[in-house]
Amino acid sequence: MAHVDRLRVYPVKALDGTDVEEAQVRAGGTLAGDREYALFDGDREVINGKRTGRVNELDATFDPDAGRLTVETPAGERGEFDLDAERQRAETWFGEFFDEDVHIAHDTETGYVDRQGMGPSVISTATLETVASWFDGLTVEGARRRLRANVEIGGVPAFWEDRFVGENAPAFVAGDVRIEGVTPCGRCVVPARDPDTGDPLPEFQERFVEKREETFPAWADPRAFDHYYTLMLIARVPEADRGKRLRVGDPVELVD
Repeated sequence: MAHVDRLRVYPVKALDGTDVEEAQVRAGGTLAGDREYALFDGDREVINGKRTGRVNELDATFDPDAGRLTVETPAGERGEFDLDAERQRAETWFGEFFDEDVHIAHDTETGYVDRQGMGPSVISTATLETVASWFDGLTVEGARRRLRANVEIGGVPAFWEDRFVGENAPAFVAGDVRIEGVTPCGRCVVPARDPDTGDPLPEFQERFVEKREETFPAWADPRAFDHYYTLMLIARVPEADRGKRLRVGDPVELVD
């Protein structure tokens, strides 16, 4: 039976994610706690995995109840901060790590998602399992950490999420939350990098594109995809359903 198998938010953009049992859909259409904080340089450009693989070197955990972030470098240097009450101290710590001025911003309306005006990202567990099988030594959790989806759907086939874009695409309901497809997610350099070290996997994109084309599902509308270096659904939640909650275990069904 199709169901929500996992919910993962990324409290600080570009750093490690946190699994949650439920997540409220914010007024802006994104999940509460997702990309709520972001690191910016002195020119107010975001510091993320597209810009530098150094973000992957940081082991980060976030306690949403206490609002505290714990980060550790490969050398064992550790920082622990309340990102609101101790923001200046956190900025100093990250500035020393990245060797540049760092500013931490906080947004509870939509968060610092890449695609403003859109909502959560969706992928199936079977898709992650399939992608992991394409690369020697890549685990499902490794694929999960590289692709960084919010909502993971179990009990469905690989590339299930591809059906929700294109002409006459359906939507789906998870629990009582309607989720509509907006666009396939074109990938960047981030999935090619080891999520712990930032080291690139040789020829990742070439093999990914080859296997993606080979396994492209019959139910997907190819006209909705600009290229095969695409995986995961960027979705939206209608305004009427914002404020509701998604929960792990929620049943999922297709709707018009």
